[in-house]
Amino acid sequence: MTESIDTPVTEFGPGDNFAAAAPPVVAVVGRPNVGKSTLVNRLIGRRAAVVQDTPGVTRDRVSYDALWNGRQFVVVDTGGWAPDAKGMAAQIAEQAELAISAADAVVFVVDTNVGILDHDEAVVRVLRRSKKPVLLVANKVDDQRAEAEAAAMWNLGLGEPHPVSALTGRGSGDLLDAILDILPEAPGEILEEGGPRRVAIVGRPNVGKSSLLNKLAGSQRSVVDNASGTTVDPVDELVEVDGTVYRFIDTAGIRRKVKEASGHEYYASLRTQGAIERAEVCIVVVDASEPLTEQDLRILTNVEESGRALLIAFNKWDLTDDERRRYLGREVERDLVQFGWAGAVNMSALTGRHVDKVGAAIEDALEGWETRVSTGKLNAFLGRLVASHPHPVRGGKQPRILFGTQAQSAPPTFILFTSGKMDASYLRFIERRLREEFGFHGSPIHLSIRPREKRSKKS
Repeated sequence: MTESIDTPVTEFGPGDNFAAAAPPVVAVVGRPNVGKSTLVNRLIGRRAAVVQDTPGVTRDRVSYDALWNGRQFVVVDTGGWAPDAKGMAAQIAEQAELAISAADAVVFVVDTNVGILDHDEAVVRVLRRSKKPVLLVANKVDDQRAEAEAAAMWNLGLGEPHPVSALTGRGSGDLLDAILDILPEAPGEILEEGGPRRVAIVGRPNVGKSSLLNKLAGSQRSVVDNASGTTVDPVDELVEVDGTVYRFIDTAGIRRKVKEASGHEYYASLRTQGAIERAEVCIVVVDASEPLTEQDLRILTNVEESGRALLIAFNKWDLTDDERRRYLGREVERDLVQFGWAGAVNMSALTGRHVDKVGAAIEDALEGWETRVSTGKLNAFLGRLVASHPHPVRGGKQPRILFGTQAQSAPPTFILFTSGKMDASYLRFIERRLREEFGFHGSPIHLSIRPREKRSKKS
């Protein structure tokens, strides 16, 4: 991954841009037409959710990024929840229930002008079963007189109601403060030091991720079913492989695009991204019996951009024949050429074929991920490289590498101080030669260029 930056070297700390945590999720629920979408617009500070004075305008859950007092979180707008819904309304209610089950916290909106209805009490029962932190919001409190009516919402048994006018913004700041109080810290912000190495198993749905975890663990740790989407939340398991204990994170399959995922798949995608960023090594499981897909490539790119060590597990090898293996070889040469640095294992989680090679491949990837090159060795290498293969002349000028340093490991991040901008093709050449010289097997390399600033001529 190459880019040009203008920031000081000291800003390349471990996990700076490469370990951003997935933000916590807040679901906004309530019966139809209580003002949920208006409140969502107020919480995110912009008019994004469709608002109309008609029940049922919001059908699917829709998510929006929000920022308050320096903390990021995701607000999910849901359709109106009704316990006796049928047809389309039942699907909307199901979406809302999924939002409740998968969110980190819930904002339950009631209409102060209407008061408590049977539907509201039905929602309360669902919220209690979920055991999620809940904020009760008494909406449409536009003036002081409505405050007394909002106090009647204590009868729902969800604690103190927060009087708010989503339309005018009255009380919205206090509500945002209250939301931050009940939200958990984003996963991945604080990683344990000195504990077992963290390994995330990721990939498309139904490629055999849970089967691989079960085979490595030697027991049925995760639910396995031919139906895709069995796993929803990441499951952390301590598993000993070849005498070393790892913390494995079995994740839900990543769908085509997070925004296109429906129901619990959306939240599963959020949590899978968090699992990638919590991990040190990611095992991307690919179904070898089927052609490589755009989803496979997107997941691999995601792992690379997150700066994690990478191992590609070509699973279901027992279902491939000679013809399929020949085509797979061509697909790898054509589509995975930019991931040639990654480790690979041809295996079958079902039969156990070559699963015993996974442990050594994980250690190999970790070693490459944590490799550090001394400044002296790096600059001696760069000197030989530039002498034998100088940068092409561009516009009458030939940029040179003046000095290089490895700013961090995990992932290996290099900064090159140069006399001018360099071609992307030349940077790829440098990365390739770095791998030939120093290894970095199984790890992405982040290479940044610091062109020397031109000195202004004094008049």
